[in-house]
Amino acid sequence: MNFDLILRGGRVIDPSQKLDGVRDVGFAGGKVAAVAKDLKPGSATEIRDVSGYIVTPGLIDLHTHVYWGGTSLGIDAEDFCRTSGVTTAIDTGSAGPGNWLGFRKHVIEKSQVRILAYLHVSHAGIYGFDQRVMVGESREIMHMNPIACVEVADKNRDLIVGIKVRVGLHASGTNGESALDLALQVANEVGMPLMCHIDHPPPSYEHVIGRLRPGDVLTHAFRPFPNAPCTAQGAIKPEVIAARKKGVIFDIGHGKGSFSFKTTRNMLAGGFEPDVISSDVHTLCIEGPAFDQVTTLSKFLVMGMPLDRVIAASTVNAAMALKRPELGSLKPGSVGDATILTIKEGRFDYVDVVGEHLIADKKIVSEGTVIGGKWWHPKRSTKFKKLATA
Repeated sequence: MNFDLILRGGRVIDPSQKLDGVRDVGFAGGKVAAVAKDLKPGSATEIRDVSGYIVTPGLIDLHTHVYWGGTSLGIDAEDFCRTSGVTTAIDTGSAGPGNWLGFRKHVIEKSQVRILAYLHVSHAGIYGFDQRVMVGESREIMHMNPIACVEVADKNRDLIVGIKVRVGLHASGTNGESALDLALQVANEVGMPLMCHIDHPPPSYEHVIGRLRPGDVLTHAFRPFPNAPCTAQGAIKPEVIAARKKGVIFDIGHGKGSFSFKTTRNMLAGGFEPDVISSDVHTLCIEGPAFDQVTTLSKFLVMGMPLDRVIAASTVNAAMALKRPELGSLKPGSVGDATILTIKEGRFDYVDVVGEHLIADKKIVSEGTVIGGKWWHPKRSTKFKKLATA
């Protein structure tokens, strides 16, 4: 086979194949072509020596805000992904039906990074999220636009993977669950999953997850008190366990206010790992406490979650939540994305959203990226020796 690119000699960890071992990964025609030892290059094959590094499927960040320039919370997807190893960024509700077209035309279609999106049921998405102005878009039911949301979602199924809604004291205020009611109706109408944000009560964590359907995503799942998934004594609430059995997907969505070491300790001690780990990166948390996807993954690694399951939570599990099996895998025929990682040792200071610090000796670092079968890390491309083909 004529490969366009071979990653040579890395430790391949691909939870979708239960694979952990030294392999080459070959790419051709924008897809993964082979994973095996000692792949034979053609005369035009680019070969990168990644021996001593970890190679995973391209990382998926299930919760980002990348409507850069169109919303106050949006960051530049390409800048973010180059340093965090993310090859697929999922924007979660930055745009609604009223400003979707601008997001699609001016950001998504121009990006080298793959951007998919949950469409907000709010007409203008999340439009007032800033240090000086903080508006809960779900506070006014008149701002919801379910009919247009159905129309836009139906016409843009190539990029829209689900519907987004935010509820809680900050997001919906006294409006309670009215926005959730409409969002569930929209999701049912278009046959897509719902991602639901939750913040302070009301409504309660238990009540919201009781309303979600199999395949729906609860983001900010390991948030701190109030509205944490566990009791003050650390016990996991029975409604949380019941929701998982029902098929609700639990996503981290770290962000500025939605991840707690205390909650995470209790959940992991109870045998409850997140299904998906995501950063919820936006303008108010990219400089901390979330920083990026690999920092968020590192927090779970140093808290005892095994490396293969940490990687699964940002690859195959996220792809399953998206219903996009071609992502999050290095199986031949999958999208030609890969992330090159290393685990650095040292002294690292991690912080959660309530200000608790955790000193640990490991950190996951992104070292390189392949997108669509092409080496995509020009800022660090000299780090990996380009080998001769013969």
